[in-house]
Amino acid sequence: MSRINKKTKKDQRGIILIYTLIFGSIFLIIFGGLLGLLLMQWRNSSQRLAWNQSLHIAEAGINYYKWCLNNNVESNCSNQKDYFDLGGRKIGDFSLEIIPSVSCGESIQKKINSAGETERFSNIKRKISVLYARPSVAKYSYILNDNVWIGSDHTIRGPYHSNGGIRMDGENQSFVTSAQNEWVCTQSFGCGPKGFPAQGNGFGMCPEQCRWDEEKNCICPGIFTTANGKENLFSFPVPIFDFGLITVNLANMKTAAQDYGIYLPPSTSINSQAKGYHIILNNNGTFTVRIITELTSTYAYSLEEGWHYDYFTISSEYFYNNYSIPTACSAIFAEDNLWIEGVVKGKVAVASANLINPNVDTNIVLLNSIDYTTLDGSDGLSLIGEKNILIGPQSPNQMVLRGIFTAQKGRFGRNHYPNNIRESLEILGAVISNGRVGTQWTSGSQIISGYRSRESYFDSNLIYAPPPFVSYLNPDFQMIRWQEVP
Repeated sequence: MSRINKKTKKDQRGIILIYTLIFGSIFLIIFGGLLGLLLMQWRNSSQRLAWNQSLHIAEAGINYYKWCLNNNVESNCSNQKDYFDLGGRKIGDFSLEIIPSVSCGESIQKKINSAGETERFSNIKRKISVLYARPSVAKYSYILNDNVWIGSDHTIRGPYHSNGGIRMDGENQSFVTSAQNEWVCTQSFGCGPKGFPAQGNGFGMCPEQCRWDEEKNCICPGIFTTANGKENLFSFPVPIFDFGLITVNLANMKTAAQDYGIYLPPSTSINSQAKGYHIILNNNGTFTVRIITELTSTYAYSLEEGWHYDYFTISSEYFYNNYSIPTACSAIFAEDNLWIEGVVKGKVAVASANLINPNVDTNIVLLNSIDYTTLDGSDGLSLIGEKNILIGPQSPNQMVLRGIFTAQKGRFGRNHYPNNIRESLEILGAVISNGRVGTQWTSGSQIISGYRSRESYFDSNLIYAPPPFVSYLNPDFQMIRWQEVP
């Protein structure tokens, strides 16, 4: 082989080596970049997974505390816990911050902040904030334990429930529910007396939606209307409301008022001639108490008592004391009959009951309008009467009532006072009445006593943030608000 051929072969091997080095370097660069890209994507995916897992871990913290809350074991529950997968491997942990809203020692709401993080990426945290509360009776405009007739002048904006039958001739703009499938509609509900003779066939004034039974009783559906009611919002029969569960434990409220709030003893312990207390709520968070010494009678009628004399009009009283409503426990308990009016500032609970003498049940008389300083939810009133809550004969021509009014053993209403007619009544809140409600009296088609027009609204601000000692529809706390926070 010639020298030239040998040199050519050496040059070719050198060129191949150079190309190999060049392309190998290019491959290594590309492979390294690709590998780096894959590693970066893998890390980003792992971080993204950790970001999602952190939210699930934070949610687990919320669910854990909800269980503690509804099982009354909060004191035994840790505010920080490890989180494990199904195989028992720890993958992260959550930490909790509990911010309670407490009044008179009772939890009204619970704000829970939960922060979750994974074991591998502890720098990636997600935090959620949840508000837990229980729905109160303020969810309804009315909850009754008796039959009722809603007149054509009455507009109701809020759910309406009765354990008895309902004749709904007013305008209902929400659901109306009854625990009855059928009920006997009598003369006091506009159906005529039993067996009342009528012209032609039939036994009397029994609406066309109803029927006569063999004993000549007018049997009506659980809810019916003879007006232009929204029957598609009627529902019956539904489960009964247990008034034993939704009415207030007055003994507990009395104890709280004695320990932390304001307690008013029987007025006769202060003045032997006393007839009860007159409370005036002031718009600055205080209230004035007067002791009543003389009442004027008014001739009246009610279905429970027939014709009788009411002693609801104050003719003599004197100043007793001024109080500031305690912020930690805004409970006022009067061990006597109570007359009340004024403007509410803050969330306040007022009760009238005689727990000393089991044979005496007290009443509350609404003298004048009860209003709030603001309608943004900062103010709220719970008014609890051991027996009745009644609007007095001297009530204003245009009356406004704001609050949750609970007549535990009796009824909410206004008795029939002859030739005593008022123009309008507006109720914002809820009426909880064991007996039949009524604020208007008619004879035939004529109004003879009470308010000509009535409007009732439920107060959405008080459903989950009511005053103390308001009854709840469900004992378990529910999620009201969920949000992710920084």
